[in-house]
Amino acid sequence: MANILIVDDDREVANFLSYFLKEKNLEVYKAYNGKDFQRLFRQQSYHLALIDVKLPDASGLDILKEITEQMPVCKTIVMTGYSTIKVAVEAIKLGANDFIEKPFADLDVLEKTIDHLLKNKTTMAESDIQVLAKKSGIVTGNSETMKRLLALAYKIAPKHINVLIEGETGTGKELLAHFIHQASKRNEQPFIGINCGALSDTLLESELFGHDKGAFTGALKERKGVFELAGKGTLFLDEIGEASLATQVKLLRILETGEFMRVGGEKIQKTNTRIISATHVDLAEAVKSKTFREDLLYRLDVVKLVIPPLRERKEDIHLIANHLLEQAGTVFQLSAETAAIFEQYDWPGNVRELSNVIKRALTVMDEDSHIITPKHLPEKMRIGKPRLVEKKQPEEENFEEYMQQWTDNMIAVWKSEDKVEMEMILHNVKELEREIGRAFVIKMLRATIGNRQDAAKRLNISMRKLRYLLNEKSTRP
Repeated sequence: MANILIVDDDREVANFLSYFLKEKNLEVYKAYNGKDFQRLFRQQSYHLALIDVKLPDASGLDILKEITEQMPVCKTIVMTGYSTIKVAVEAIKLGANDFIEKPFADLDVLEKTIDHLLKNKTTMAESDIQVLAKKSGIVTGNSETMKRLLALAYKIAPKHINVLIEGETGTGKELLAHFIHQASKRNEQPFIGINCGALSDTLLESELFGHDKGAFTGALKERKGVFELAGKGTLFLDEIGEASLATQVKLLRILETGEFMRVGGEKIQKTNTRIISATHVDLAEAVKSKTFREDLLYRLDVVKLVIPPLRERKEDIHLIANHLLEQAGTVFQLSAETAAIFEQYDWPGNVRELSNVIKRALTVMDEDSHIITPKHLPEKMRIGKPRLVEKKQPEEENFEEYMQQWTDNMIAVWKSEDKVEMEMILHNVKELEREIGRAFVIKMLRATIGNRQDAAKRLNISMRKLRYLLNEKSTRP
C-alpha cells in the first residue's frame, strides 16, 4: 500500500484529500504545518506528497526541496491557487512532478494525475518529450538548457494557463508553441498562428476578431477571426510586442472576460482559446517605454519560457545541421572544416539562419559532390568575423593570450577590404566586455579567498553586478 503525505494548513482541504485518497485504498498522513511535516517526514518513507505552497510556519518550496533531496523516490505535487501559479512553475523547476490548482474543479484530473505518478509512469515523460519535439520540428540535442526548457513546457502544457515565449529571432518560438499545443489536452483542436508585426492595425484587428459585412471598405461579407477559428484550440500570437496599444486593449478584454466583438459588429462572441504569445523584444522594457500595457503583460506572462540563442547551445549545432540534411532527404555531410566554422560562427539568425545556410549550400553544390565544404558557405561565415580564442572564458593564466588573439583578429578584420558583418562585430565587443569583467571578478575572488562581499568592495561594484558578471541569476524574487 502506498503512503501519501498531505501538507496543507487548510484542514478542510486536507480532510477532503484524505477521504478521497483513502477511498483508493491508500495510506494517508496529514501535516498542517512545517512542524507536523518534520515529525512525519522522519517517521517513514512516502510514495507521494501533496504540498501546499503557503504554510503558516514554513515555505512549501523549502519542503519540496527537502523531499526532493532526501527522499528522491517520493513523487511530489504542488497545490496552488491561480494567484500563485508563478510559484508553482518555480516548484516544477525545483523538481516537482506536477502542480494542481485549488479549488479542485475536476476531480477526474486530480485522480488521473495521482494514478499516473503512483504507477511510476513519469519515466515515460522523456520519451514523450522526444516524440513531441520531433513532431514539432525541435532538435533537443545535448543542450541541458533545452532539455530543461522542454521538460518545463511539457509539464505546463496540460494546464489552462497562458504562456509567453521569449527568444531572439529564428530561435524557434513557433515550434515551441506547437510543442506545447501537441502536449496539451487541446491537441485535437486547431493550432493557429498569426504574426502581429506583419499586419497593419486594421488588418490585424480583422484577422484577430473577424468583421461583419460592411464594417469597412472592402468588407463584402462576414468573416470569422482567428479567435473564432481557433475555438477551443491554441492561438499563437507571434511578435506580440508589435501590436498597437488599441489592439492591446482589446486583447486584454478577451483575456479578462473571454469575450470580444467582430469589427463593425454588435454581438458579443465567446472564446475558450488558449493564448501562447511570443516576442523577441523585452516586454518589461516596452512597458517602461509606454509601448506595451503592463496589465496585458501580466495576463500573458503567467508562465515565461526563454529559448536560448544558438550561440549558447553550440553543442547542438552539428546535430541540428544533420537533422536539416536528413529532412532534405540527402546524403550530404559537413566537412570537418565546415563543422568547425559552424561551431565558431555566432549565428545571429539562430536556427532559421542555420537552415538557410544549409539550403543555400545544397543549392550551390556540384551534383557529384556529397560533402559541404567552406566554399559552399556564405562569404560572411568565412571572413569578416573577429574570432576569439578557443577558450571563451579567459582565466588569469591565459588572460594576456586571450586579449592578444582577440586584438589581432579585430585588427585583421579592420585591415580587410572584404565585407564585414557589423552586428556580429558589435556582439563580439559586448562578449569581450562580459568576459573581461568575469575574469577580473574571478581574480579578485581568488585574492579574497572566495569572500564575495570583499571582492565586490575592492572592484567597487554591487553584489548584483558581481553575480551578473559571473553569469549568475539573482535569487531574489
